[in-house]
Amino acid sequence: MKLIKFLIFCITIQVSAQQGGMWIPSLLKGMNENDMQALGSKLTAKDIYDVNQSSLKDAIGHFNGGCTSEVISNQGLLLTNHHCGYGQIQSHSSLENDYLKDGFWAKTLADELPNEGLYVEFIVRIEDVTDRVLDGVTPEMTEKEKQAKTDSNSNSIQKTTQKEAWQDTKIKAFFKGNQYFLFVTERFTDIRLVGAPPTSIGKFGSDTDNWVWPRHTGDFSMFRIYADKNNRPAEYAKDNVPYKPKHFLPVSLDGISEGDFTLVFGFPGTTQEYLPAVAIKEITQELNPSNIAIREAALKVIDAHMKASDEIRIQYASKQARIANAWKKWIGENLGIEKSNAIAKRQALEAEFTAALKKKHLKAGYGDLLPELEKRYAEFGPIDVKRSNFVEIFVRTNELMGMMFRLSQMENAAKNGDDAFNMAREATKNRIKNVLKDFNAEVDQGVFEAIMPMYTDHVDATIYQHTAFTNLESANDILNSSSAEFLKKLNADPAYIYAKPFIEDFYNTIEPEFQKQNTTINGLETAYMKALMEVLPNVRYYPDANSTLRVTYGQVRGYEPRDAVYYKPISYLDGVMEKYVPGDYEFDVPQKLQDLYAAKDYGKYADANGKLPVCFLGTNHTTGGNSGSPAIDAHGNLIGLNFDRVWEGTMSDMNYDPDICRNIMVDVRYVLFIIDKYAGAERLIKEMKLAHPKS
Repeated sequence: MKLIKFLIFCITIQVSAQQGGMWIPSLLKGMNENDMQALGSKLTAKDIYDVNQSSLKDAIGHFNGGCTSEVISNQGLLLTNHHCGYGQIQSHSSLENDYLKDGFWAKTLADELPNEGLYVEFIVRIEDVTDRVLDGVTPEMTEKEKQAKTDSNSNSIQKTTQKEAWQDTKIKAFFKGNQYFLFVTERFTDIRLVGAPPTSIGKFGSDTDNWVWPRHTGDFSMFRIYADKNNRPAEYAKDNVPYKPKHFLPVSLDGISEGDFTLVFGFPGTTQEYLPAVAIKEITQELNPSNIAIREAALKVIDAHMKASDEIRIQYASKQARIANAWKKWIGENLGIEKSNAIAKRQALEAEFTAALKKKHLKAGYGDLLPELEKRYAEFGPIDVKRSNFVEIFVRTNELMGMMFRLSQMENAAKNGDDAFNMAREATKNRIKNVLKDFNAEVDQGVFEAIMPMYTDHVDATIYQHTAFTNLESANDILNSSSAEFLKKLNADPAYIYAKPFIEDFYNTIEPEFQKQNTTINGLETAYMKALMEVLPNVRYYPDANSTLRVTYGQVRGYEPRDAVYYKPISYLDGVMEKYVPGDYEFDVPQKLQDLYAAKDYGKYADANGKLPVCFLGTNHTTGGNSGSPAIDAHGNLIGLNFDRVWEGTMSDMNYDPDICRNIMVDVRYVLFIIDKYAGAERLIKEMKLAHPKS
């Protein structure tokens, strides 16, 4: 119980407004509420999170586990990023109906398109269960024993948690395992595509503009949640009806100005804000450069083929975007860490920590932590890089090797009997079917030839001419065999013969050594996190992101990326036309948008100067997973849609710096303009509650 009181003390002792941090919405009362109001918010903590009454949290949905979405009408209309819905838009596209190129707008509810496997999850309530999870955990236990005990306690808590039959639970660790929260959730699985602008709007600027400012991207798409007749989650059925939400966000028509309050509410994925300096150095100087090189080589091949063929462009659009996103992020992260002098600043904090240990006579308990972390990371670096390179090549960037990796798991399942084999077979068949649906052997072979030399000197591209796994029919011939016949055929396939030694080395050598060292490091970092908060209690602590619901608040602000350069915080449609390159896959502009711009036909969505805003910047602390998160004004209205960060600030996952870290949001007025004036989907505008909070 002492630890809980201590953490709450750390979370409440300061009252000065701070921008930065990803805060737990159930703990906003007090310091965070004061911070937000000092920045201009008129919202209370209960407006944002309330268990007994509807609140902002009830409009925020976890979109398919990787993005955020928000409900914007009383009929379950859902808004998220274009890149978050990209896979669904692509799945409905073909050469005959190219929704990626032309956009899609359902004219009626009946025209909205179902999406198998897509879900949206809401948080019902959050409870602190730290005492119960850590009950029986002692310092004398090994890390494996501690984990087993916390897992056992967590399972017991979840089994006894009061919830409705259609609800679920999860328990997540915070502050590196020093605190635990229970989440009761509701998951909706009938999610239908309602509308999406063409890629030339939704992905305008593509890779060139990704992670940079100024940005001019209409990065949004629209879905709808359907429920059963009782308004409860249900699998897709024709007689399901639009979901009636507990809360939906009104949409502001009044726009934003520099200095306005912004609240971003969503599900940030992963951050590492409390790493020791040695870890930041290992990531930015060893891990990132090797992975950047692999993805850069793969992208050169894919990009060339996409530019040469519309068919390949459609096939590889989503895959290319996924590969390019992290590649460019890592480059910006490295630059930001260097520019902000993050490693030296972290070393200064560690020096302060060490001095405080001596002053408070705590060196005996915590004095070995930093030296031990220094030693462990020196040993960990090579295996960390090797493992990451394997994952990049055999899982993320080369599809043939990715299929071989899956097939190795199926081979292992065959050793555990027919039930395990048949279960693995169905999962593998579905995976390979999805891969080969959008697969081009020439493209994938080019990627193989470009990236494999970065892992091994043994490169044999002839496997592409002889393997069964570049064609669904021949692949199924092997997959549909009995377990004995499957093993025989698989181990005779040239691609599997090539890949198997690398995969076995991964499982037998690389992964066990990585897990062994990583477990030790995680235990040290858990102890270091606890020690930091005890030894330096006046430092402002917030928990790392872990894909749970968080609030981050700030203001609309420009920034200075380098000497004598200032970036204004708002971009306009004028900038779209300045970047316009006819026929270019990144910077083409649809003719209708050109016509609307020429006529200055912006309707009620222009600002006071008659210009149409497109995107804006904020000081909100965001990361992956915040894509699609609503930007909310001081009164609880939707003003924008978070979709990116500036390149110089991508290092905020390890080191948030308020001077250069900015998140990028598409202005909701541009979203409304595209829906209304460009697409003519007035029925969707009529669903929304339009507000004038500044009037």
